[in-house]
Amino acid sequence: QVHLVESGGGLVQPGGSLRLSCAYSGSIGSSDLMGWYRQAPGQEREWVADIAGSIFVNYESSVKGRFTISRDRDGNTMDLQMNSLRPEDTAVYYCHAQTRDARDYWGQGTQVTVSA
Repeated sequence: QVHLVESGGGLVQPGGSLRLSCAYSGSIGSSDLMGWYRQAPGQEREWVADIAGSIFVNYESSVKGRFTISRDRDGNTMDLQMNSLRPEDTAVYYCHAQTRDARDYWGQGTQVTVSA
């Protein structure tokens, strides 16, 4: 059984920063793929970033250079540091994990609102 719980969302002004955290438990291996997705109102859920192991990272083009994904395997957490936030980053952000048997797991989501 895998559980993912996000935290750290909130309201921030444009140009500000937020740090999202995903606490996970269960059968997630150290090399399993984990990542973040987001869904804005009226839009489909979209991929933001992912990490495999501790060093293999990928970012969606609009967040590259502004967001940083990291994983603390000892603490069983995965974070997303978001800097230089823009109104178009407003969305519900979801933690995702894919285990070796190709099963997908999702957290409940955390709201990020970027507004003046």
